[in-house]
Amino acid sequence: MADNKIRLQKFLSEAGVASRRKAEEMIKNGAVKVNGHIAQIGDSVDPKKDAVTVKGKKVNRQSSMRYILLNKPKDVVTTVEDTHARKTVLDLVKNACSERVYPVGRLDRNTTGVLLITNDGDLTTKLTHPKFNKKKIYQVTLDKDLQDDDFAKILSGIVLEDGEVKAD
Repeated sequence: MADNKIRLQKFLSEAGVASRRKAEEMIKNGAVKVNGHIAQIGDSVDPKKDAVTVKGKKVNRQSSMRYILLNKPKDVVTTVEDTHARKTVLDLVKNACSERVYPVGRLDRNTTGVLLITNDGDLTTKLTHPKFNKKKIYQVTLDKDLQDDDFAKILSGIVLEDGEVKAD
C-alpha cells in the first residue's frame, strides 16, 4: 500500500495557512496539532486521514490550484510582505481568489513584466529551484546604448545582493 504522507509544513503551505518557513515556526511554537497531539518538526501527515489543527482551527488541504498571470507594473515589489509599506504584487491580486497565493520568482521594483502568482508549491519548486536548471528569458530595453565592456561584464557574471548571475 502506498504511503500518502507528506511533510506537515508542506501540507500547511498547500492548505494556504502559511509559507513552509512560517509553518515551521508555527509548529515550533506549539500552535499545530495532528490528531489532537502537539506536532513536532519533521512530522508527516496523510492529508486524507489525519486531522490537523492550527490554534484549534481545522485545516483542510486546498483542493484547487490557482494560477494568476500578472503584468507587473513599475514601482510594485515582488514580495509577499514589504517592510517598507510599498505596494506588492499581492496587493494587486488580493481579490482574485480566496486561496493563499505567492509570486514565483521575482522582478525588481522598477521592472515591468509577466509574473506568475500561484498556490502550486510543486510547480514553484520546479520553476525556481536551481537543481531543475530552468532558463529564464528576459527582454530588456535600455535608456542608452549598451557598451561592449558592459556586455562583457554581463556575460562573465555580475554579483547582486543575493548572489552571482550570468547570462547564457
